[in-house]
Amino acid sequence: MAHLLVVESWVGSMSRLLPRAIRENGHAFTFLTRDLHHYLRSAPEGTAHPLLGARNVITADTNDVEALLSEAERLHGVLGFDGVVTSCDYYLPAVARIADRLGLPGPGAEAVQNACRKDATRHVLADAGVPGPRFAVREEWAEIARAAREIGYPLVVKPVDLCAGMYVRRVDDEAQLADACRALAGFPVNARGQRRTPVVLLEELLDGPEVSVETVSYAGAVQVVGVTDKSVGGAPAFVETGHMFPAALTLADTEAAEQTALAALKALGLTEGVVAHTEIKLTSAGPRVVEVNPRPAGNRITELIRHVTGIDLAAAFVDVALGRAPDLRRVDTGLRSAAVGFLVPGASGTLEALDGGGLRELSDVLEVQLAEPGRAVRAAGSNNEYLGHVMAGDPGGLGARERVESLLDGLRAGLVIR
Repeated sequence: MAHLLVVESWVGSMSRLLPRAIRENGHAFTFLTRDLHHYLRSAPEGTAHPLLGARNVITADTNDVEALLSEAERLHGVLGFDGVVTSCDYYLPAVARIADRLGLPGPGAEAVQNACRKDATRHVLADAGVPGPRFAVREEWAEIARAAREIGYPLVVKPVDLCAGMYVRRVDDEAQLADACRALAGFPVNARGQRRTPVVLLEELLDGPEVSVETVSYAGAVQVVGVTDKSVGGAPAFVETGHMFPAALTLADTEAAEQTALAALKALGLTEGVVAHTEIKLTSAGPRVVEVNPRPAGNRITELIRHVTGIDLAAAFVDVALGRAPDLRRVDTGLRSAAVGFLVPGASGTLEALDGGGLRELSDVLEVQLAEPGRAVRAAGSNNEYLGHVMAGDPGGLGARERVESLLDGLRAGLVIR
């Protein structure tokens, strides 16, 4: 039995998948957090959050990196850790530094830091010749406006250190650019109480569909698990509305996406102890890197992969954190594709009705999760405002996305927000 240190977590699906993977592989974990109530609030009433199944639950200031390193070192001397992980992007760099300090397996701290900072990723990939959009990183308004004119409208405005599509916006002119920059400046501290870097990333707007390449790095080798597609809505925001695995691509497009992701991971140095989720645009000029995430995919993508291939990326995440070879053998699950679709609110108000009755009884439906009436609803501006999701599988081919869209249409017909 191994003992892992888990430093913070997302409160979504990975906060449940990671404890499950640790437990099912016969291991234990200690959970370290600055705010236990952040997780208690997210558990359904009358249930305990899976993170509370830790051998130890310890409170410490996880936002003070130097203090965190000292606390992890102290705890390691008492409890003895075999690996350290987090599923939350905001703590990935700190966890990489803990692994380095304690001599535990994991990717290099600089590589993780560069992947988690979108501006640093852009510079590293550009220097290595890995294709991406034209971009600029600026802080002062005059420089932002000048760089935008040089790149040319329309373009994309991004924070360099937020997740889930927060404050990522398409802008078509200088007035929209100013609005987007003001909105971003009005969010100086992220949801975990960390002060943000006040710079703006401007990027060329890329055409074409977006996919993600899911990989696992171990012992200096990177193995591609597969390619997932993505649908996006909520303009001018970029809200993920659904995914399908595997992506319905030609062999040439699949290989191009995979090779571009592998080049990005190599350039960043993410070739050891990483489960990564690399987003790629298949543009008319060829594949372009959108971003590289040095952690398992969110939005139920890991579960789509598990349903189709039998590969458990949460378990692989645990394995590589322990310096162990992950089990990436495929099995015949009976499904050829699986898709998830998210119910994205287009208006703010209070949820009065959302009827999913009967969905769970359908033979091809794998998951249903829906918000309860009475919930406050905000029109979606990121991936944080979903009202639920539906997941379905197709044993015959690549029909899972079409099936999920049909099921979502039925849910939307009964959706009432006032």
